[in-house]
Amino acid sequence: MRANYLFTSESVAEGHPDKVCDRISDEIVDLVYREAAKTGVNPWGVRIACETLATTNRVVIAGEVRLPPSLMKKDKDGKDVINPSKFKAAARRAIKDIGYEQDGFHWKKARIDVLLHSQSADIAQGVDSAADQQGDEGAGDQGIMFGYACRETPDLMPAPIYYSHKILQLLAAARKKGDGEVAKLGPDAKSQVTVRYVDGKPHEVTSIVLSTQHLDDSWDSNKVRAVVEPYIREALGDLKIAADCNWYINPTGKFVIGGPDGDAGLTGRKIIVDTYGGAAPHGGGAFSGKDTTKVDRSAAYAARYLAKNVVAAALADRCTIQLSYAIGVAQPLSIYVDLHGTGKGVSEDQIEAAIRKNMDLSPTGIRRHLDLNKPIYAKTSAYGHFGRKAGRDGSFSWERTDLVKALKEAVKTREAA
Repeated sequence: MRANYLFTSESVAEGHPDKVCDRISDEIVDLVYREAAKTGVNPWGVRIACETLATTNRVVIAGEVRLPPSLMKKDKDGKDVINPSKFKAAARRAIKDIGYEQDGFHWKKARIDVLLHSQSADIAQGVDSAADQQGDEGAGDQGIMFGYACRETPDLMPAPIYYSHKILQLLAAARKKGDGEVAKLGPDAKSQVTVRYVDGKPHEVTSIVLSTQHLDDSWDSNKVRAVVEPYIREALGDLKIAADCNWYINPTGKFVIGGPDGDAGLTGRKIIVDTYGGAAPHGGGAFSGKDTTKVDRSAAYAARYLAKNVVAAALADRCTIQLSYAIGVAQPLSIYVDLHGTGKGVSEDQIEAAIRKNMDLSPTGIRRHLDLNKPIYAKTSAYGHFGRKAGRDGSFSWERTDLVKALKEAVKTREAA
């Protein structure tokens, strides 16, 4: 491992066009889970893969679903079809909450098309009953998923992505609170933080990039910096800002036209922002808009959960975990652990064995262990799916460290054997 280097990660705000789409897609996931619970439909049977496209005053929602009856209606021929009204309402609420009331993108005026259709029977048969484990769910697709944890921040996340998120979270909270000039910022923003590592640890910030929409046409880069700099310094906290740090605040000058009016958005285009900022591998699958039979989402959550517990258990300072799946097959095809040379008297083989002993990594096992059949996903759609606080509503359950004791015991037992 290199000891001294620079590393950079970026984040985007909830009003970024792609994040607007992620939010709408996850609001749809939550809607389906919520309606299932309300109408007595078994949440284990929920299926949804929902993509959203947004551009100037236009939103298109498409994908495949298996819906509770409350989200269906009869067409003129008496057939069950999807009722678009609740989906449109969910999208409008999301856009309003983000803060879009602009001529080019307005929560009330935007045209919303719902083009959802029933789930493919060919996919359903493999997911509902696994080829290797009849009666349990099979993976909703093939693929590889990664989880990662390290000791760089209190939430065991890489420092550059952690602080990039934090800058935008503070600005969004201040903007929505509406106090002073910060209320004149718009919803669309991007941040980027470069951290200098010394002896493998975050030492100082060497560059800060922030581009944020502003609603006052008279503002220039200097004015924007004067408004946002206190929030940036607050977000960085105890992490030192280098004396020669380069600040690039709205480097192109004016940024008034933003969001889907300035650039089209699409679900799933910010997968590195959603995870580890490039500090760890990514399997390639997006999270938002998917129920948790889709292992792109649930297994990535499980891999983070396991990696975080390995580090929290002081078994290593860094941990990367890879899982792989085949469509219609319940159990992972492989489990791979890399401790990056930081293991505390334990090997990767021991960790892999401890993982297998303590968690069923089939889609059914993951959903049960992390209690994922809930409407908890809209809040994951911005500022990262990882490094967040587990909520009382069951959200971010993969951030818990309740497997620490079991992992330690499993490693100790294996050593004794």
